[in-house]
Amino acid sequence: MQVTRRRLSDDLEAPAARPAARHRRRTLVTAAATAVVLTAGAGVGFAHGTDAFGTDQVGQSYELGQLVSDNQYVDPYGERLVIPNGKIMSSTVSPDGAHLAASVADGGAALVIVDVRSWKVRQVVGSGAASVPQISGNSVGQEGPTYSPDGKQLWLGQPDGYTRFTVAPDGSVSGPVSVKIAKSGSQQALVSGLVFSADGSTAYAAVNGQNRVVAIDTAAGTVTRSWTVGNAPRGLALSGGKLYVSNEGGRPARPGESTINSYGTQVPADPETGAATTGTVSVIDLAHPSNAPAGIDVGLHPTAVYAKNGTVFVTNTGTDSVSVIDTRRDQVVQTIATRPWSEASIGYEPNAVALTDDGRLLVTLGRANAIAVYRYAGPQEPASYVGLLPTDYFPAELAVSGKDVLVSNTRGIDARRDTTAAGHGTHDTTSSVVRFTLPGDQEIRKQTAKVFARNNWTKNAAKSATGDKAKAVPVPEKIGDPSTIKHVFLIVKENRTYDQLFGDLPQGNGDPALAQFGANVTPNQHALARQFGLYDNTYDIGTNSAEGHNWLMQADNPEYTESSAGEYLRSYDTEDDALGHQASGTLWSGAQAAGRSVRDFGEFHQFLAKPADASWQNLYCDTRNMAATGAGSAYRLVSSSPIPSLNRVSVPAFPKFDTSVPDVYRAQIWKQDFERNGPADLNMLWLSSDHTGGPANAAAQVADNDLAVGQIVDEISHSPYWDSSAVFVVEDDSQAGLDHVDGHRAPIQVISPYARHGVVDSRYYSQINMIRTIEQILGIKPMNQKDTAATPMTGAFTRTPDPAPFTALPNRTSLTNGLATPPPCGPDVPAPADPAAAAAPTGSVPAPAADLAAKWSDWKKQQHLTGPDAVPDRANPAQLNHLTWYEAHDWQQPYPGEHTLLAPADVPGAVLPSAELDG
Repeated sequence: MQVTRRRLSDDLEAPAARPAARHRRRTLVTAAATAVVLTAGAGVGFAHGTDAFGTDQVGQSYELGQLVSDNQYVDPYGERLVIPNGKIMSSTVSPDGAHLAASVADGGAALVIVDVRSWKVRQVVGSGAASVPQISGNSVGQEGPTYSPDGKQLWLGQPDGYTRFTVAPDGSVSGPVSVKIAKSGSQQALVSGLVFSADGSTAYAAVNGQNRVVAIDTAAGTVTRSWTVGNAPRGLALSGGKLYVSNEGGRPARPGESTINSYGTQVPADPETGAATTGTVSVIDLAHPSNAPAGIDVGLHPTAVYAKNGTVFVTNTGTDSVSVIDTRRDQVVQTIATRPWSEASIGYEPNAVALTDDGRLLVTLGRANAIAVYRYAGPQEPASYVGLLPTDYFPAELAVSGKDVLVSNTRGIDARRDTTAAGHGTHDTTSSVVRFTLPGDQEIRKQTAKVFARNNWTKNAAKSATGDKAKAVPVPEKIGDPSTIKHVFLIVKENRTYDQLFGDLPQGNGDPALAQFGANVTPNQHALARQFGLYDNTYDIGTNSAEGHNWLMQADNPEYTESSAGEYLRSYDTEDDALGHQASGTLWSGAQAAGRSVRDFGEFHQFLAKPADASWQNLYCDTRNMAATGAGSAYRLVSSSPIPSLNRVSVPAFPKFDTSVPDVYRAQIWKQDFERNGPADLNMLWLSSDHTGGPANAAAQVADNDLAVGQIVDEISHSPYWDSSAVFVVEDDSQAGLDHVDGHRAPIQVISPYARHGVVDSRYYSQINMIRTIEQILGIKPMNQKDTAATPMTGAFTRTPDPAPFTALPNRTSLTNGLATPPPCGPDVPAPADPAAAAAPTGSVPAPAADLAAKWSDWKKQQHLTGPDAVPDRANPAQLNHLTWYEAHDWQQPYPGEHTLLAPADVPGAVLPSAELDG
C-alpha cells in the first residue's frame, strides 16, 4: 500500500541514501512507501554499521534472501517446498524414502505427508471437520512422527500417547487408532522420541512428561514395561540391543541441590539463571531389562539422538556441541563443537544430526539457519569442520535418503501464509522442507560465506573496552565504555502490531484501515511518537508470549520453547521451567554481572496472589485514591518468580499478567517505589492491559495501558534522573492483530533526551537490536550469538540532548467502558476526543449486535485471562483478535477481510489450538 508521508515535526531530518549493495529480487508483498531515514549524523559508528539490514522489510526478498523477523535472511541451498499448514515440530522419512511425514502446529493441523518424488503435499490431517481422516486433537509432541520398519504404520505423538495410522502404498494415512498412556498423577504422557524393534513388534517411547521410557506392544497397543530415566526424556535411538535416551533436564536432583520446577519435577538448576545444570543420556540394556538404566553425562539440553555404525551422536542444544558415544564402552569419546562463528560460543542450537555413508556428519543449527558439515572417520578420530549450508528458518530435523538430504524447517519462510487479503498476522505461520544432494567441500565453503552474511556474523561484533579513557556517548562503541545514559527503563507491553497503533499516522508506513487504536485511544503513545520519533520498520520475533518474553529477557527463544509449540502442556510461560532458560543467563543477570543494579516490576514473573476483593473495579478506585492522596494501596498483591536471582531485585507489590488489574494501578505502584527509592540502572516493567480480554472492553484496556505508559514517562522526565535516562517501550509480541507489511511488525518507542526527536526512522530493527542497545549502554556482555551479531540502535540517538520533558495526556477513551458493573467510585470520565482523529470508542453495543456480543461475553469468561492463575494466550488467537476488533469498533464493523460480524465458533481459525492448553 502506498502511503503519502509527511513530517512528524518541522525538524524532520533529510532521508539518507539506501545502501546500494542490496537490490530487491522479487516482492512477496506490496512494496512499502519510500522510507524516510535518518543520516548517521553525530551517532557513534560501528565497524559493520548500524544499518546491517538497511531499510529492508520482513517478507520481501533481496540479494541475500528473504528477510525474516529475527535479524536473518533465508535462502536455502537446494529445492524448497513451503508447507502452509503451520510450524514443523519434527519429521521422518518413510523406509522406502518416498514420503516425509511431519508433525505440525499452529496451523489447524497435526500431520502433513509430503510426496518426496513429486515434491508436493499429499495429505494434511487434523481435527477439523474437513480432515480425512479426522483425529481428536492437533497437539503434537517435540519428536516424531515415526514409521514402523515395514512402513505400513505411522505413529504420531500426542499429549496422552500416540495416534497410530495405517499407511497406504501411495503414502496416505487412514484408520487412526489411539494408543493411550495413562497419566501419572497429574502428569500426562507428553510422549517424545519413538523407536521400533527390528521386527516392529515393540515400540519404545520416551514418555517426556513422566520421566520414563515404556515398551509398547504394537499389535495390542498396550504398555508392557517401563523404565525410570532422567528428567524430560526427549530423543531415542536403538543400537546394539540398547536404548539411548537423551534427558533434556539431566539427572534427578540430589538432596539440598538448587532446583527449578519443570512440569512437576525439580530439575537441578542454577539459582542465578534458572537454567538446568546437567544433561544426561540414559542407557537401557534390553538384554537385561530388569537392570536400572545406566547414565552418561553429556552437554546441556541434549535433544536429538542418532545411532549408526556402533556410535551414538547426541546434540547438546544448550551447550552447542555433539557428544559422540562409543556404544562398546558407553562413554563419550569426543565432543564436537558446533560454534562456527568465533565471536560467540553459544546460541546456535544444534538439534538434529545424521551421518552419510561417505563419512560426513551433518548437524542442523536451528538458530543459525544452517547445517554444519564435518568430516568424520570414526569415534576415535577427531571430526574436522568443513563448513555450513544455508537452510530456511529454524531447521529442526534432517535425514539422508539415498543421494538426497532432506531438511525440515520449523518456520519455513516465516509468517507468510495467506489467511486474509487484509493483512498479515503472526499466526500465518509456514514451515518448509528443503532437499539437495550434498555438494563437495569447495561448494560448502562457498555457502559458508553466505550463511555468515545472512546472519550478520562479522568481525569485532561486540568489542569490549580496553581501559582507555573514552568520552561518554549515548551508545558506546565498546562494551564497558561510558554512556551518558545511566538509567534504562524497559517497558514491555502485550501483542499489538504497528498498524493497530500507528496505522493512522500518515508520516509512517501505515494502513489506516487496520488502525484499531488511533489517537483517541492511545493519545500518549501518539504524542510520544511525535516528540521522540516514529519507528515504522521494527519487528517482534515471537508468535506468542512464551516466545516474546524469552526474546526480550534472553535475546533468544530457546529450542525447548521453540519445539514445544505443538504441545505447550509441559510449560508455556517458561519463567516457571528450568528447561526454558539458557545457561548464559538473562538480561538482568548480565546487568548484575556487569556491576549494574536491577529493579524488576513483574517481568518474567509467574506467580500472583491477591485478595478476593481486589477486583478490577476496586483496584481502579484504589488507583484514584493513591494518585490523589499519595497513600499506599489498600490491597496486598504479591507477584513473584521461581528464579531466586530475579526475586531478589523484584517489587512484589507490582502484579504480573492479569487482565483484571488496571495498568494505571501498576503505574501507581511503580511511581511510589520510584519516588521512594529512585531508579536502578536497569528497570524492567510489564504493562499487560493492552493484551485485552479483561473486565473492561478492548479499547478501554488499551487506553488504560496507554495512560500508564504516559504517566510513567511523565514521572521519569520530570525527575532529576531524566537527563541520564532512556525508556524503551516494546510489545512482547505482535500476535493480536494484522499489519499490512508483516504480522511481526510492531510499535517500539525510544524515549530519552538523547533520542532523535521528531523523526521517522525506517531502518530495520528487531527486539534483538533493542536488547543489544541496552547491553551496549549498560556494559552488559551479549548473551548468545543472536545479540552478539545484532547492531545497536546507534542511529536512534544523538549526542546533543533535548531535555524537554513529556507531559502525559489524559485518556480520551473511558477506562471503564464495557464493565459489567461500574466501580464503586464511579465510572471513568474521559477527556474530550480529538475531532481530527478517528472517533473514540464508546463501549456501547447496538441493539442488533446484542445477542452476538453476549455470545462473545460467554466465550471470554472461559479464557483464563483474569485472576491469579491468568495466563497470556490461553484464548484462541483468531477468536481473541476478532473480539478485540469488534469491541474497538463498538460492534459496528466486520473484521478486516470479512463481510459480517461472526460468533466465536464461526471465526476462521477457531479450530486452532490456543497457545496455552490446560492439562
